[in-house]
Amino acid sequence: MKPSLATVGCLLLIALGVALDKGVWQIPREWNPLAPLNVDDPVTVMTSLKLKRLTGDRDGCLAALNTAPQVSYAPLEDYTPVAGCPLENVVRLARTGVTFNASFVATCPMALAWTMFERHELQPLAERTFGQRVASVQHYGSFACRNIYHRKNARRSDHATASALDVAAFRLADGRRIGLLEDWEGDDDASRFLKEAQKGACHYFGTVLGPDYNAAHANHFHLGMRGIAFCR
Repeated sequence: MKPSLATVGCLLLIALGVALDKGVWQIPREWNPLAPLNVDDPVTVMTSLKLKRLTGDRDGCLAALNTAPQVSYAPLEDYTPVAGCPLENVVRLARTGVTFNASFVATCPMALAWTMFERHELQPLAERTFGQRVASVQHYGSFACRNIYHRKNARRSDHATASALDVAAFRLADGRRIGLLEDWEGDDDASRFLKEAQKGACHYFGTVLGPDYNAAHANHFHLGMRGIAFCR
């Protein structure tokens, strides 16, 4: 008599459990939801879950950020720079693999998401497209104590918690500037680079908005931690 599928399944689960218990086989770190996040880990479906879990885990987030030695940042105590907009689990990010036009305050998970996006998506894309890396990034800031679109009765923006960054342009190693306002439209390398960069950002940020979303984003990408893969 042949064993049933249920019996075979149970036997396989038992064998898997024994293998894990004896150390014969281990879940790769990037697939293990309990393993700490490392910025060099390949991106899997667990990556966004791990990023979300670090929202309230200051020590765990800083430990993950420290796996990228090129990142220069200063951890900050929780504080309230503007009444009604307290900031928690934040850092001041000075540079990553790129320089910025100005340092900025961001939640630690936001800084970590940017670092992983830069390492796994942005720089490989720049090298494939232009044969060189992105050297610097121009942004319009991260923290602003306001509602979305400055509307009185709207919900708070991601910027009110420093959980978002507005990116306006990228400058390549040879000095060439690629800006959202100037280069989004068209079918050249610069336009394709920006569109692919936006698509890649969606693996790390909960909300990614660009020029095709509305006129308010004609000159920048909004990279925010709130939401789950809302990319427009």
